[in-house]
Amino acid sequence: MRRRLVIAAAGLGAVLVSGTLLLATSGEAPQAAQGVRETPSQGDPLTPEEIARAGEIATAKNHLKSGQTELLYVERDDDKDAEQARRAEAYIYDYSTDTLIVRTVDLGSSKVIEETKGRGVQPPPSKREELRAAELLLADPKLGAGVRQSFRKAAGRELASPSDLALRGLIFSPERGRCAQHRCLRLFVRLPDGTFLDTSRIVIDLSAKRVHTLEW
Repeated sequence: MRRRLVIAAAGLGAVLVSGTLLLATSGEAPQAAQGVRETPSQGDPLTPEEIARAGEIATAKNHLKSGQTELLYVERDDDKDAEQARRAEAYIYDYSTDTLIVRTVDLGSSKVIEETKGRGVQPPPSKREELRAAELLLADPKLGAGVRQSFRKAAGRELASPSDLALRGLIFSPERGRCAQHRCLRLFVRLPDGTFLDTSRIVIDLSAKRVHTLEW
């Protein structure tokens, strides 16, 4: 079960880099099949509805503080001990303590049945985190002005919001310094003309809400 591997890695100061779960539909189902929804078995992937419901259940627990936690992703619980159960694991990052929380949700009972925590573990960023990192970058007086100028040149118009940018965030987790414990991203920004901004030295600290420039 991935949860046990993730939390065990925290004690060793390891960095987890795993794929973020992406949901996409390739097209509409045939009309004859739209009204028929088979009940998924234990080994089937989570449905979009199950992912949404598991996320809601995992983040509704009363001690999660609004604005300080981020639901990163939800995946199926592959624990073979629960052969008849339909379960999901929700990965949540708590910025107030820089802790990764993994909650196991029993979809049958709609309850959180297990919770584990670990520090020093950094799963891939969510799309909301990438947008938040872009907001911090744009808020920087010098760097933000440079991004807007480059966008204007590439697109022929003003940058309206961070969502106008094609973003990809990667975790930055050095052995020392604030980012050794904080949630830090290196943000890759593609402009409308297909070119990339030179952000190789820029690190966005989401925990401290600050932008740093690395010294080579």
